[in-house]
Amino acid sequence: MQAPEQTLHVNGVDLAVQAFGDPAAPAVLLVSGAEATMDWWDEEFVARLVDGGRYAVRYDTRDTGRSTTWPVGAPAYTQADLVGDAVGVLDGLGIGAAHVVGISMGGGIAQRLGVDHPRRVATLTLISTTPGGPGGPGHPGLPPMSDALAKTFAEPAEAPDWTDREAVIAYFLAAERAFSGTIPVDEDRLRRTAGRAFDRSPVPAAAGNHWMIEDGPPVRGRLGSVTAPTLVLHGTADPLFPYGHAEALAREIPGARLVPLPGMGHQMPPPEVWDTAVAEILAHTAGSG
Repeated sequence: MQAPEQTLHVNGVDLAVQAFGDPAAPAVLLVSGAEATMDWWDEEFVARLVDGGRYAVRYDTRDTGRSTTWPVGAPAYTQADLVGDAVGVLDGLGIGAAHVVGISMGGGIAQRLGVDHPRRVATLTLISTTPGGPGGPGHPGLPPMSDALAKTFAEPAEAPDWTDREAVIAYFLAAERAFSGTIPVDEDRLRRTAGRAFDRSPVPAAAGNHWMIEDGPPVRGRLGSVTAPTLVLHGTADPLFPYGHAEALAREIPGARLVPLPGMGHQMPPPEVWDTAVAEILAHTAGSG
């Protein structure tokens, strides 16, 4: 499946965007997680959405891929700017309201869109994300990350040589292993995706800026104001945001529906769960929008 890559100047930055399918079809905006270019929304996954009659849009968030980057270690923006970027993509493509699908950090952006820009959100789908944070002290009702992942964070791997394609691919593979669940990691598929992301990124190290930005005021206390129909998809083996985070989202967003993805960790949905995940997204987005 092919779609031309275009650059939209929105919210004061340039964002690389791809749109697949019929622009007259219901629009699905795919919002990536931290450090992830749009390549991580697998083209086969996107193709299934298009085959289901959707206009699927993915984009490089700032500091990833071919979008505007900041100096490594010095991002001059906040999560509020990333929310504004998502609105800007819709504006740039002439989309009034979209079915917003966000994963991990992208799920946090999606929640803020639902709270702050309800007219732009036809539905919400939240994947591998949280209403609050990593869990534990300061995040009531949210379980902490797994002991194994906590140890990984306590003993972080050395950063790769960001000019070395193979070293960067190995870095992302190691992260995937750490965040995966019980579904075996498809290293060949991940190598291809990480390679494409590297090839499209003039400054691949800039993606790490996402870990340094300010989140802004907590959104959790405002989730009760979300009016968009909400679907929560979550791996049952997520080591960063254990399943209790998904249960909290489903409790705190009015009418939200929770669907488990067995064996999935904290990761882009692997092919083993696509039959469930895509069918749920298509059913959830079947209304107007």
